[in-house]
Amino acid sequence: MHYRYKVYRRRLLLVTSIGLVGLLLSPLIFYGWRCFLRPPRTDIEQVLFRGITYKRYALSTPRPATIHIVTIDLKTPGVKALVTPGVPKPSDGETSARKTSDFLKEFKLQLAINASYFHHFHEKSPWEYYPHSGDPSYPIGEAISNGYRYSPPEANFPVLCFSAQNRVQILKSEKCPEGTVQGVAGNQLLVDRGKAIDDSLKNDKPYPRVAAAINQEGTKLWLIVGDGKQPFYSEGITIAELTKIITDLGAYTALNLDGGGSTTLVMGTNNGSKVLNAPIHTRIPMRERPVGNHLGFYALE
Repeated sequence: MHYRYKVYRRRLLLVTSIGLVGLLLSPLIFYGWRCFLRPPRTDIEQVLFRGITYKRYALSTPRPATIHIVTIDLKTPGVKALVTPGVPKPSDGETSARKTSDFLKEFKLQLAINASYFHHFHEKSPWEYYPHSGDPSYPIGEAISNGYRYSPPEANFPVLCFSAQNRVQILKSEKCPEGTVQGVAGNQLLVDRGKAIDDSLKNDKPYPRVAAAINQEGTKLWLIVGDGKQPFYSEGITIAELTKIITDLGAYTALNLDGGGSTTLVMGTNNGSKVLNAPIHTRIPMRERPVGNHLGFYALE
């Protein structure tokens, strides 16, 4: 009887020890699994939809970084932009925060990306952050959806504006012209008339970045995404590096959009949606952040 008790006790201690080790390792296992979901650091270029092509490439120097570039031909039949609609209350600038993939699915889009900076925002832990999906959010700078201006201009926040003729402009004026059907704001111009803007180099550090760039005719739009805050995978790019990528594309004008943990690029699939980049929210890879507004595109297969 005494022998059986010893065996039972040893087994209990073993099971308890294994359980404790598993409990201690579970955060690492979870983090490793999320890292496994990230896009591979391999170069790829493909047509996603008619008029929309996608390119991904990995950099190793001066630090690891993964870059995503979407090229959109606005002359292609079926290509049409959509900005997240505002809550239908006059002049309060409110939206309902959404993940980018939820925005894409809700409006049956083919491509979507996060857009304007917004408030209020905080991120304290994986469970303590704001906004959650559905919470009130307020884009900073002018926002227009389907011709309705629901967020007012903000000083020194340039705008990206789509006309009813499906032409796009990036303006330093902080306000889109009359007749604009879709519009969002960014916090600074990166390129103007084909040349980098020196002011874009202020407070430069590697970071997740998002930018929109256009050609002189307003018929082509580039969406540029640099993943970041993920050591050994993609540590981010500086504003100077982002600007160099944009000028190498031959862009005429470019606008910096919200980056950091908001950085998310999504495409539509037959099964719903696919995240093309590696967002990181609350330090968890491949976790999307609910954001204030988005820029999406319809396109034909």
